[in-house]
Amino acid sequence: MSSPSVVIVGAGLAGLTCARHLQRRGTECIILEASDKVGGRVQTDVVDGFRLDRGFQVLLTAYPETQRELDYDALDLHAFYNGAIVRSNGAFHRIADPFRHPFDAPRMLFSPVGTLGDKLRVARIRQALSSQSVAEIMSQPEMTTVEALRDRWGFSEVMIDRFFRPFFGGIFFDTDLQASSRMFEFIFKMFAEGEAVLPAEGMQAIPEQIASNLKPDTVRFNTPVECIEDDVITLASGETIQADAIVVATEAPTANRLLGGVAPVEARSTTCVYYAAPESPLDTPILVLNGDGSGPVNNISVPSDVAPSYSPDDRALVSVVVVGKPDQSDADLERAVRQQLIDWYGLAVGGWKHLDTVHVPYALPEQAPPFLSPPERPVRRRPGLYLCGDYTRTASLNGALSSGRDAARAVLTDQRTPTPA
Repeated sequence: MSSPSVVIVGAGLAGLTCARHLQRRGTECIILEASDKVGGRVQTDVVDGFRLDRGFQVLLTAYPETQRELDYDALDLHAFYNGAIVRSNGAFHRIADPFRHPFDAPRMLFSPVGTLGDKLRVARIRQALSSQSVAEIMSQPEMTTVEALRDRWGFSEVMIDRFFRPFFGGIFFDTDLQASSRMFEFIFKMFAEGEAVLPAEGMQAIPEQIASNLKPDTVRFNTPVECIEDDVITLASGETIQADAIVVATEAPTANRLLGGVAPVEARSTTCVYYAAPESPLDTPILVLNGDGSGPVNNISVPSDVAPSYSPDDRALVSVVVVGKPDQSDADLERAVRQQLIDWYGLAVGGWKHLDTVHVPYALPEQAPPFLSPPERPVRRRPGLYLCGDYTRTASLNGALSSGRDAARAVLTDQRTPTPA
């Protein structure tokens, strides 16, 4: 292989964004990707014509970085309803954003999902966080999400257990709500200011759009890296590549194996069970939460209700999220999920076709405090060696893109700065 100026390890969102910014400024680079396609954790598989994202993923349109980096119109985005349905005590209750769905607000006010005071606190936290900048949110004292909900915002245990635990537990893959309060408040602000959407072609359309802006042959697939020593990369094949700069844009555990001293390496995992149903069990493109906390199901959605292109025909694609790594076999898990959904939606669920069970062992980095203290970890290990990934920022699409951009800036800055004699 020839010796490029910059070698990036990993073609996830961070690595792709780093390459894009380098090439925009005339710096040659290549990306070494261990798998056969771009995206890292942002992947979409096609099974029987259905688009199955690897785990429950959405794009929040208010993310500052995605607004800068992505062409929303080209992605053909489709939005979820701004709210959720909560399954509690054998019934379904709708929780709506009263600012966007004022006609649904009366139903929410009198639902048993929290007290009347809790519903008013939702409006208060929405207004408070919308008036703060992201920097201001990141400067607030860091605690766990559950501590912030109780002590900072005053929510009742009923509201926490029936709404926040399944909703944000399904986002952070952490139903104990131990994730950083800064992360919770940032994500809450993003939901309040934008929409949760799916691209028509699945979430993998996001990395593919970024990759389409790179020069041909920038990404070299099926090229795992074995080790990095000084400015030399050794591939699993035994080949070596020398570069002026190396950017490690992998998940934290892989970055730690290659470089050492990377944190956090702990992960949150999830499992997604997919079904094809003759028709959707829902009448709105909305998320359904398990407010009781019993059984394997944390939430369900019907992606084909949001973006019809997720289904190849008139059937519905049902996505069921299980938080963590189940300790039973896939067959036992699927039976338990199906039985719980039969209890929710009736015997028709017994006829749904099981499409796949997708395990994501490293879905997100562990985000418990002090994950965001400071809010941004350095991307420069030393001049010539850099790292990027969502574990260095917020664990989100926004954080991945931001870290890739910042790594590119650090590379360019160091290349312009003469090395002292």
